[in-house]
Amino acid sequence: MAAPPPPRAAFAARAAVTERLRAAGCVFAEDEARLLERAAATPEQLEALVAQRVTGVPLEHILGWAEFCGHRIAVEAGVFVPRRRTGFLVRQAAQLLAGARAGRTPVVVDLCCGSGAVGAVLAAQAGPLELHASDIDPRAVRCAARNLVPFGGCVHEGDLYAPLPERLRGRVDILAVNAPYVPSADIGTMPQEARLHEPRVSLDGGADGLQVQERVAAGALHWLAPGGHLLIETSRRQAARTAGLFVRHGLTARVASSRELDATVVIGTAAAPPGGRP
Repeated sequence: MAAPPPPRAAFAARAAVTERLRAAGCVFAEDEARLLERAAATPEQLEALVAQRVTGVPLEHILGWAEFCGHRIAVEAGVFVPRRRTGFLVRQAAQLLAGARAGRTPVVVDLCCGSGAVGAVLAAQAGPLELHASDIDPRAVRCAARNLVPFGGCVHEGDLYAPLPERLRGRVDILAVNAPYVPSADIGTMPQEARLHEPRVSLDGGADGLQVQERVAAGALHWLAPGGHLLIETSRRQAARTAGLFVRHGLTARVASSRELDATVVIGTAAAPPGGRP
């Protein structure tokens, strides 16, 4: 038997919440109203959640999770929220992983991991993996551990490669990186959800937006296995310069893009020895 429809008062309450959210600039106000209603145990709690949202607190920080590539990723206040476009980075990495197995467990590193969303989805969709992640922000590390430890992943706190175990040198098959790439001068033009509620270190790519990417590219060959791949999300206008960084530091480079997701990924490959992998 079908469940009875919600009472008229519930519809009226949701309509009022929807209008408040829409007036605050929430594009998907009706969907957000439904999610907030489900998250609230009482009308008073719903009011508190809606009040946070209309002041610009990201919906994902309020709910404590983000939907990413069909998976629920735990997030918390002050942690970078995974973007839909980053699903293209995951898709490209998964395709490369499919060809990297050769009867062994691939090694994957989610660098600048934030919540660990990229690593978590790769583990869920393309596992089993030897999975590692790192981030400089302790809040992100704590959050990433919630998402990656259930897959056997290890999360390390520190600057880029610095905290990774030495035993990973020369063994990484996939180095997936969503490093910050917004030029410093453009941070002020970002939506307030990002610039006020996400850590600047996860957004600011320096004067040209490429400073963190260059450091990643400079160290990649020390960590990649022969034939291993570095994937970095970037913008369409920066892609050629990002690819140039890869080539300068000894990687081949190609650019992949998705109009559907408005996403661009530069993929670098470390040279394999003659005859393939040892």
